[in-house]
Amino acid sequence: MSEFLVIVESPAKAKTIERYLGKKYKVKASMGHVRDLPKSQMGVDVTNEYEPKYITIRGKGPVLKELKTAAKKAKKIYLAADPDREGEAIAWHLAHSLDVDIHSDCRVVFNEITKDAIKESFKHPRPINMDLVDAQQARRILDRLVGYNISPLLWKKVKKGLSAGRVQSVAVKLIIEREKEIKDFIPEEYWSIEGEFLKGTEAFEAHFHGIGTEKIELKSEAEVQNVLKQLKGNKFKVTAVTKKERKRNPAAPFTTSSLQQEAARKLNFRAKKTMMLAQQLYEGIDLGKEGTVGLITYMRTDSTRISEIAQTEASEYIQASYGEAFLQEEKRKEKKNTNAQDAHEAIRPTSTLREPNSIKEFLSRDQFRLYKLIWERFVASQMAPAIMDTMSVDLKNGEIIFRANGSKVKFPGFMKVYVEGTDDQAEEKNNMLPDLREGDEVLKKDIDPKQHFTQPPPRYTEARLVRTLEELGIGRPSTFAPTLDTIQKRGYVALDNKRFIPTELGEIVLELISEFFPDILDVEFTAKMEQDLDNVEDGKTKWVNIINDFYKEFEKHLEIAEKEMEQVEIKDEPAGEDCEECGNPMVFKMGRYGKFMACSNFPDCRNTKPIVKDIGVKCPNCKEGNIIERKSKKRRIFYGCDRFPECEFISWDKPLPRSCPKCEGLLVEKKLKKGVQVQCVSCDYKEEQQS
Repeated sequence: MSEFLVIVESPAKAKTIERYLGKKYKVKASMGHVRDLPKSQMGVDVTNEYEPKYITIRGKGPVLKELKTAAKKAKKIYLAADPDREGEAIAWHLAHSLDVDIHSDCRVVFNEITKDAIKESFKHPRPINMDLVDAQQARRILDRLVGYNISPLLWKKVKKGLSAGRVQSVAVKLIIEREKEIKDFIPEEYWSIEGEFLKGTEAFEAHFHGIGTEKIELKSEAEVQNVLKQLKGNKFKVTAVTKKERKRNPAAPFTTSSLQQEAARKLNFRAKKTMMLAQQLYEGIDLGKEGTVGLITYMRTDSTRISEIAQTEASEYIQASYGEAFLQEEKRKEKKNTNAQDAHEAIRPTSTLREPNSIKEFLSRDQFRLYKLIWERFVASQMAPAIMDTMSVDLKNGEIIFRANGSKVKFPGFMKVYVEGTDDQAEEKNNMLPDLREGDEVLKKDIDPKQHFTQPPPRYTEARLVRTLEELGIGRPSTFAPTLDTIQKRGYVALDNKRFIPTELGEIVLELISEFFPDILDVEFTAKMEQDLDNVEDGKTKWVNIINDFYKEFEKHLEIAEKEMEQVEIKDEPAGEDCEECGNPMVFKMGRYGKFMACSNFPDCRNTKPIVKDIGVKCPNCKEGNIIERKSKKRRIFYGCDRFPECEFISWDKPLPRSCPKCEGLLVEKKLKKGVQVQCVSCDYKEEQQS
């Protein structure tokens, strides 16, 4: 008989831990929470210090029964849920259900699921931390008070199935405000003058900088012509050469937020997918003879802190693999986010020695790609800076100054392993200039004036929105992915070309919340609430006080909204065609997977059909049909003939309405990592890549 019972959340985690602990330990999974607030009612007594009413979650009866049976046979019970607020609350609920004394040493926590970490954690069990539990309870009750009061109001006044929450409402507000900025944006004209120059046979580029000692911004074609008129002949004199050495430091190891952002940029993963895969890597992967091993540390963290043991192992690996020159000379100072709880280490591999390629055969394609990203980011963070040689040269013709900038990698340092992605700029490239010295003469080969217009701020991608929420102090690591998922499921926003756009429904709901519950949308108010919850966790504030301060004002707004909020009718948008089954007009509806067409005579007529988007290209296969945009079962866009199944032409790349100038074949837009490129499907013709 097992002497000790250990309870974790998931079977995968249980399997990994049981192998490390030995025969005296039986490890079982609770499958997440076993108790929660009821779905059918508020479950919070606002007249009795906001006492929560917890019930056994539907379907968890058999799990709880099995755990109770195992608990009766065990000498001692250890509760080993995840090392965060949510995990502490799960442990507390389990203790309540299994009659475990919360003041006893029943709680075990670990940041990584490795043999050493697990064995060490069981040497230091502790009581359940009620400050952590209270912080989780406060968030749960707060969200319940908001959601279960505002949501029924929205059902009554707008439509059923809507919801409102603190973090999700702010996220929708950010998306709508950005859309307004884009619509209100007035482009401004500006110009640049690019020049190609020759030093002997070596060509290089420079751009117009100014006149005399003054830097000039060109606003119109007239200003450009004025500059060009002042140029005399083809000779330019080198008047200044500046050479510098610049250090570039690596990015810090991943936090939850930065992992979600980088996985979106480099792997094209949604936040929800990133967290699902990270959970799998954390809980353990079967590595054949090595058994099941947790590959990364806990993936919900806002800290970039790294343990001394991990730093030492990484240093030894870097020295052995790349040489001593690639080691960082001194420990970098950790940049702490003022909103960070700093409860755990950064996300890193549990062992630097477990190289991605050495375990590739045991991982799915996406697991491997995410593990490789985490491993490379961590190893690079422990390496020496890259050293760049930079060069700036001024070229003078009369009073006109052109400037050339160049750089090259002198020493790659961390860049040997990994370079952080960006939302807006291409990665740094070598662009070294010829050997130029003051007094040299160069020849103008070509001058090319270009007209530009300022661009509106970009729509939010998932990565940008997560970064903005984090910077504003809205939400915490565990909330970002579910928040983004919820606002899409509710139909408040949609993704268009991987960027968020608000829907009419989202704008209506936000307007109502803004009018009657302004605090819910106030960024500073919501950020302060997060800080208050952190204070509860730190034992500085009682959770009941936080809830009470909020609810007293909220209740007043609720009473006003109940009386004054007007009914809003969301009319279906006409689709511009009639139903082929009953003749009534078709309308656009919003479903789980986006817009579709449905008969306006519903429920008498249930005819529906997808929205067909004609891209204006004749089918190259049958020459009769038109190419339309379609979606696969996994919601991936592809292109096919509208005469399907008679014509089976399909393409994952978007066909273009013009033919290849080389062979008259079909041209398509091929999506690459950094932009798109026009290519011919029949020959080797390609056009310059566009960002």
